[in-house]
Amino acid sequence: MAQPRTNETVLEVRDLAVTFGQPPRTVEAVKGVSFAIRRGETLALVGESGSGKSVSALSVLRLLPYPLARHPSGSIRLGGTEMMTAPDATLRQMRGGTAAMIFQEPMTSLNPLHSIEKQIGEILAVHKGLTGRAARDRIRELMGLVGLADATDRLGALPHELSGGQRQRVMIAMALANEPDLLIADEPTTALDVTIQAQILDLLADLRDRFGMALLFITHDLSIVRRIADTVCVMKDGVIVERGPVVRLFTAPEHPYTRALMAAEPSGSPRPPRPNAETVVTTEALKVHFPIKTGVIRRTVGHVKAVDGVTLTVKEGHTVGVVGESGSGKTTLGLALLRLISSDGPITFEGTRIDGLKSRALRPLRRRMQVVFQDPFGSLSPRLSIGQIVGEGLEVHRIGDRAEREAMVVEALTEVGLDPDTRHRFPHEFSGGQRQRIAIARALALKPRFLVLDEPTSALDVSVQAQIVDLLRDLQDRHRLAYLFISHDLRVVRALADDILVMKNGVVVESGPAAQILDAPEQDYTKALMAAALGDATRPA
Repeated sequence: MAQPRTNETVLEVRDLAVTFGQPPRTVEAVKGVSFAIRRGETLALVGESGSGKSVSALSVLRLLPYPLARHPSGSIRLGGTEMMTAPDATLRQMRGGTAAMIFQEPMTSLNPLHSIEKQIGEILAVHKGLTGRAARDRIRELMGLVGLADATDRLGALPHELSGGQRQRVMIAMALANEPDLLIADEPTTALDVTIQAQILDLLADLRDRFGMALLFITHDLSIVRRIADTVCVMKDGVIVERGPVVRLFTAPEHPYTRALMAAEPSGSPRPPRPNAETVVTTEALKVHFPIKTGVIRRTVGHVKAVDGVTLTVKEGHTVGVVGESGSGKTTLGLALLRLISSDGPITFEGTRIDGLKSRALRPLRRRMQVVFQDPFGSLSPRLSIGQIVGEGLEVHRIGDRAEREAMVVEALTEVGLDPDTRHRFPHEFSGGQRQRIAIARALALKPRFLVLDEPTSALDVSVQAQIVDLLRDLQDRHRLAYLFISHDLRVVRALADDILVMKNGVVVESGPAAQILDAPEQDYTKALMAAALGDATRPA
């Protein structure tokens, strides 16, 4: 039963300042931020990367690393307790007790070596003293509460054995274990597909109302803010530049930065295809089946049909968008086309059958087919400079001498809008959008014909998403590139794709021109995807 909203203030932040580093190299990350959240209310902190929103949220529970981060001024009162001067013993009780936090990427937040039961049970043991059967019963209750009742027989599972949506629900169960007064959600849906994202947002809203919690929601996605928030604070360069009720902010934004954020969503449409464009990649009835093995001798008892009979054609200057939920086979399809995993069925690249080729025969072709991954920070070596990363493929394929390769690196970086003088720096010195440009430059340096783009914009701010979409469209037009664009963000797909494949459980359930699929879907599954992704133009009552 929902708890009635009250005027009780759960969290009050006044004049918060956060600095990093030591003089004279001090960086002011947050400057004089103030806000308050009442019980049963959702306040969203919105802004681009580096705006200070996550730093403000981490400050609430004093989770920033000291002495690297300092609080020159400010007050944070959580449930009547002053957090800025609270001793360590009090902080330990408040963290996970009075307030809990859900982080952006559950795979890095959950311990990969411990079962789900052990990780939830640890919180119950520390804060409630629950162990044994009592703890197990409470864990089952929490799993049911977050919509994982069917997974209670998998309490022994490790995080990698669960889907992205299931891992995020486990994180929410851990956060709710002690029924906190404040729940802080830091980009909790960024890496999830649209239907799971909608489910998680509905779950958070339901749990907020049921327990009367205050919810502090951190995001860069304005469509999510419209759906879940009561009040919005827009942050830029560590300062709240505008605040107000969500309806007023979306209908009549006052600050220029807020208006710029509203207008920053990916827009436009792909360039008209050239007549008689050459076919770059084709496949017919492609299958990727992974064996299910059990027992001591690992006997095969079945198969997971990750891709099951997919047929497609990608032409030069043409983009095929692949959409569907996690586990639908989108990424597996892309990897199979690049021959990075085994598959059955003909794959033709530039007129040559490549499905039967061995590694040695494939190697000369690999420079013509490249991939850009979802997480550029994870796919760029932290030990190599940007110049080395972009030039690595050139060296592997023995293209040019040292001076010629250096010139090609400069050309690739310039083409994606990066200063080539930065090529001696390392990945951690760049923003998320810049790192994605580096990943694209690495692929472009080899002059490919075919690019698999696997969720290349999902972790980026909306304004950076728009920049990357414009860049990809421009590069495609300039070089007649063929794209396989994998994404759960249908707004980005609309801006880039000529044709769309909708996948579910390894099978294409609907395909056709992008406008037809997006505006007049025929299959119920496609309609559900469209409703989850594009049907939130008005905030539900």
